[in-house]
This record gives sequence, C-alpha cells and structure tokens, in this order.
Amino acid sequence: MSGLPATQMGAPAPEGGALIVAPKGGGQRQRMTRGQSIARVAILVVVLGYLILPLFAMLEFSTRGDFGSRSLDAFAAILGKQDLIDSLTTTLQIAVLTVVGMLLLLVPTMVWTIVRVPRMRRVIEFLCLLPLAIPAIVLVVGIAPIYRFMGQNFGKIGASPLTLALIDIVLVLPFAYRAIDASLRSIDTATLADAARSLGAGWVGTIVQVIMPNIRAGILSASVLAIALVLGEYTISSLLSFNTLQVVIVVLGKQDPFISVAVSFSALIFGFVLLVVIARVGAARRTNRQVEEPAV
Repeated sequence: MSGLPATQMGAPAPEGGALIVAPKGGGQRQRMTRGQSIARVAILVVVLGYLILPLFAMLEFSTRGDFGSRSLDAFAAILGKQDLIDSLTTTLQIAVLTVVGMLLLLVPTMVWTIVRVPRMRRVIEFLCLLPLAIPAIVLVVGIAPIYRFMGQNFGKIGASPLTLALIDIVLVLPFAYRAIDASLRSIDTATLADAARSLGAGWVGTIVQVIMPNIRAGILSASVLAIALVLGEYTISSLLSFNTLQVVIVVLGKQDPFISVAVSFSALIFGFVLLVVIARVGAARRTNRQVEEPAV
C-alpha cells in the first residue's frame, strides 16, 4: 500500500474520456481575486478623492461670483498684483539656484564616494538625511545670525532673497539624495568611472558625459522635488522677512481670500504640469537614445 494521500477524482466522462481531477479551492481563489480587485479600486478612489477633492474645492471657491454666479475675476486679478508677480519671479529664481546648487553638491560627492571612498557612503547618507530631524524653526534660529552678518557686510547680495537658495539646498538634500542614490545603484558607477578614466577622461568629463546621462531619471526626480519644496516653503522665508510666493499668498489671504486661493490653485497646477513635462522630456530623450544606438 502506498503512503501517499488519496486524490479525489471526478467521475469518468460519459463517452470514455479520462478522469478529471477536481480542483481544490478554485472558488476560494476567485473570491480572493475579486476581493483584491475591489480593495484596489477602493484604495484608488480614496487616494484620488484625497488629492482631487481639495483642488475642486479651491476651484469652486476661487470662481465664486455675485448671486451664485461663476467668475474668473480672481484669476484675472493675479496679473494686476505686482508684488505677487515679483514674488513669483523671485521664487522661480530661487528654485533654479536651488536645483543647480543641489546637483553641483550632490552628484560629484556621491560619485566620488562610490568610486574612491565607499566606506564613507553611510556617513554621506547620514549627513544628507539629517535635515529631516531638524525642524525649520531650529534652522532659522541657527542661521539667522549668518544672514544678519551677510546683510550687514555684503550689501544687496547679502540681503537678497536669492540667498534663501542656500537653506533650500540643505532642506532638499534628504529627498534629492534618495532620488539620485536610487539611480546610482541601478548602474555600475565604479566600472563606468574607471573605464572613462582609463580612456583619458578627467573627473569632470567622467561625471558630465558618462555618469549623468545614465542617472538622468534620478536627476530629473531630484530637480522636481527641489522645485516643489521651493514653491511650498513658507516658514523660513517668513521668519527671515523675505517676500517669496507663499509669504505673499498669506498676506493676500488677509486682504482678498479669493485671489489667494486662486494663486494657490495655480501654483499647484503649475507644479503638476512641470512634473508631467519633465517626465515627458526624460522619456523622450531615453527613447531617442535607444533609437540612435546601433543594433548589436
């Protein structure tokens, strides 16, 4: 007698067909699959509602007119607020400086760490993630004397709101580090750097022409995160008395809430459009590069 457990067999086919093994748990698996699909749809609906409903509420509030009508006067009035235009221009300049400074600081440091001193990788990671544990108010208390010194000794340059890029670079380090580190881990950075160096390339050429094209996705992600942080930063700008976009929006909210909400809605849409454009550009460049590569 065999010690194997008996298998339940179905009845023989009427016309002499082979015996069919009755599947076990088929209905249960179908119920689990159906339940998982329902759960996924429910989670998607909740997340989309959490993200989209506030936008609809902002749009509904900012387009209210007299006697229940709808009007775009709040959006049209944005162009008539010169202080708002100036703050938007300043914030965009800060965003550009933040992106450039962040890339100049992080990319060479991370590549050098991977290639030359891999033991320092954890130290660099700790230093980049440290701003997450320090509240913005503590940063302001520590850096305010430096800004006071800069304003007293460096004239207009030291008192310029563009110097906020120095703090924003520090604030964006944790997010930018993760984005760039994920791209660097997806390629053999050390081998690429050694190969470029053996062919006579300098460190600048190696980073710019060899490493950066291979981590373009991480660079784009880090840039988007930096721009989003600058567009939404309020605490440090307010405490240091700089008129950035968020500070002016708060001031406008006390004067005309409809214009304030319209500006906030426009800023969110601008960030979303910027994200889509950067993602499309990155995908198009990757596609063009694959097409231009000769077939092996």
